[in-house]
Amino acid sequence: MVKIAARDRLIFALDVPSTAEADGLLDRLQGHISFVKVGLELYTAAGPDMIKRIVERGMRVFLDLKFLDIEETVRRATSRVAAMGVDFLTIHANRKALTAAVQGREGSSLKLLAVTVLTNFDGQDLREMGIQRTVQDLVTARALLASEVGCDGVVASGEEASAIRQKVGSRFTIVTPGVRPTGKGVDDHARATTPTQTIASGADYLVIGRPIRDADDPPATVAAILAEMQAAFDARE
Repeated sequence: MVKIAARDRLIFALDVPSTAEADGLLDRLQGHISFVKVGLELYTAAGPDMIKRIVERGMRVFLDLKFLDIEETVRRATSRVAAMGVDFLTIHANRKALTAAVQGREGSSLKLLAVTVLTNFDGQDLREMGIQRTVQDLVTARALLASEVGCDGVVASGEEASAIRQKVGSRFTIVTPGVRPTGKGVDDHARATTPTQTIASGADYLVIGRPIRDADDPPATVAAILAEMQAAFDARE
């Protein structure tokens, strides 16, 4: 079995409002991270050029735009993302949207991740939306849907990773946001987990933003997180 390298599995959420701030953080973290998430805030401010800048640094890109629209729009937008050199793209777990995204990425290496239930949601949020299911039931159902239509994985909290593994097996990728090192606040995540908990439950990639972005010494914070992650991956093997 090939040993998992934690540095390949940490995704830094580059949640900043400008190209200048993004470049500053990436300069500080160059050589310490290899995978970066670009979400709505930064993509709205900097657009495709930001993706190009990250790729030119030799880093991988997780574009977290959570597509959900009519099939033609999702299909064409996914095709554009595939041409940008992005590694991961998120799509809301709706059958028509997921199927369109699978069609749109045809012939590329782009990996599609279905968004199951946002990590700031809990059971009460689902009931207010008219969904009479537990968070875990809904997450696993959406993971099965994503697998059926040809997606590569899901975005889900560490609390559901083990249940997803039981439903879809070991080859399905689980990317977990809302991960917080021990002793750090959970911010607006209702279902946060530590790196150790997240990996032990079966997650493949961990998305961590604010604990790194807001640290006095981001490289030192990354080093500590990677040490915890590596120990957890080694224990899981």
